[in-house]
Amino acid sequence: MLSAIEQKEGRVYILDQSRLPHEVDIIECKSWMDVAWCIREMKIRGAPAIGIAAAMGVALGAQSVRAGSAKALSSALGPVYEGLLSTRPTAVNLKWAIDRMKARLAVEGQGSVSEAREILWREAQCILDEDIRINRTIGAWGAQFIKDGDVVLTHCNAGALATGGYGTATAAIFVAREQGKNIHVIVDETRPVLQGARLTAFEMKDAGIPMTLITDNSAGALMMRGEIDLAIVGTDRTARNGDVANKIGTYTVAVLCKEHGLPFYVAAPLSSIDFSMSSGSMIPIEERDPEEVASLAGKRIAPYGVNARNMAFDVTPAKYVTAIITELGVFKPGELKKLAPDGSTGRRAASPRTGKKRPGTKK
Repeated sequence: MLSAIEQKEGRVYILDQSRLPHEVDIIECKSWMDVAWCIREMKIRGAPAIGIAAAMGVALGAQSVRAGSAKALSSALGPVYEGLLSTRPTAVNLKWAIDRMKARLAVEGQGSVSEAREILWREAQCILDEDIRINRTIGAWGAQFIKDGDVVLTHCNAGALATGGYGTATAAIFVAREQGKNIHVIVDETRPVLQGARLTAFEMKDAGIPMTLITDNSAGALMMRGEIDLAIVGTDRTARNGDVANKIGTYTVAVLCKEHGLPFYVAAPLSSIDFSMSSGSMIPIEERDPEEVASLAGKRIAPYGVNARNMAFDVTPAKYVTAIITELGVFKPGELKKLAPDGSTGRRAASPRTGKKRPGTKK
């Protein structure tokens, strides 16, 4: 399984996802600005993965910032924080990771500058390692909703390439297969950048999981024919009330699932839940270069002079979400507030192996 990002000997190495599946190219990042460019240009994408990249970008930036003390280093990193934050506005993991790096430096960075720099590298690696463990746990929770013989629809790419490893939405699929369930995956192509066709299809094929690639506008027809049993997607930012921001077209899939009585699940690590936002109407939606819509694989497909609009994400209202799968368990959208830092409960959910019934089971 390919890794989206890793750090080694004071450098950050990012798999260029814009070249997949036909070319495997690794970008060596020597500065935080290289990392920022990779995030902005979607060389690395997926909310957890860009959070990890931002953390490693901070550690990389700390190597070149001049400071006489650990305290001064934290202040000097201001432009690095702001530069990384400006790359992609929708995914909350970016800010979450940077805030975590700041906090770690504030708590432990009281020694020498060299010690503080080492602390940042360790924390960035910790974020990556934790993400992989979290994804496996999400997979264990989510697999209970996939029955033997099910056909699962997924949109965009919420796999290993979008995370530290193993994926979020795809984790449930991988675990279901490990449990011996015979399943089939329907992969939306996900225009305009084709993350489904290029990346999710690549991951399913690599894992040996039976799959079928479809155009984005085919999902409804397949649901009408009874050829899809459930949908599982990832999320770039989920609001406190359970509204979900994800790749453009996710809202359409959710509405179609509701119309056809199919479960619509969202795999959401806690790092992608923004408890500061009461609803999805507050989530900033990134709009990208219209040329991505007017072209396909670098070739112009629309007449020159035609206006295009390229919304990168949409917001799915909580009423369309059957359940949200986190590392702490499975919750109805309205229950997410219980997980907030200021929520009414701090109890951890039971192990996914207990067999305790969770909301969102299939009809």
